[in-house]
Amino acid sequence: MNSTNNTANNAANNPVLTFLTSRRSVTAKTMAPGQVSPADLDAILTAGLRVPDHGALKPWKLVVLQGDIRKTLDEEVILAEFMRENPDAEDKFIEIETARLQRAHTVIAVLSSPVEHPKIVAWEMALSAGAVCTTLLYAAQSMGYAAQWLTEWYAYNDAMLARLGGVVGHDRIAGFIYIGEKVKDPMERTRPDLDEVVRYL
Repeated sequence: MNSTNNTANNAANNPVLTFLTSRRSVTAKTMAPGQVSPADLDAILTAGLRVPDHGALKPWKLVVLQGDIRKTLDEEVILAEFMRENPDAEDKFIEIETARLQRAHTVIAVLSSPVEHPKIVAWEMALSAGAVCTTLLYAAQSMGYAAQWLTEWYAYNDAMLARLGGVVGHDRIAGFIYIGEKVKDPMERTRPDLDEVVRYL
């Protein structure tokens, strides 16, 4: 059998590749909170930690937000910080900031937390935190949940970072993984053409 054809057949019948080439994020504003089971969450978190990590430094922290803490953070941090910067905000914007984290059943905050190392640079550790975000996202989506990786303005807010247990000036929020219920399948978005972004040397 021709090895090239064999490889093509394997790719066409590979369920992992089928998922990766067709998966789509559901935006937090269009998902319903739903319910994420403890067993599913454990599986998602376990998968999320199996990422490239040069030196096994574990340069990240994960904070799971469920239940009442979502409302507390929405009101005491997100809304409070928004109003501090926007005291004359319109009601429609206040309403949005009052319920950011409550759009999903579970929100996983991923903090990039580099460690000192004589050979491994902080940039690689930041990339590893990004890999955690991606893997958590894909794991949740592979289980049929609506999921989205978001930053939004409060990912760059020191009060939020501190409330999540991060060290201001050292740690950074790589993103929030929103996990909820898919109400409807999302529409496809424009994807890059391989010829536009890939070249061979």
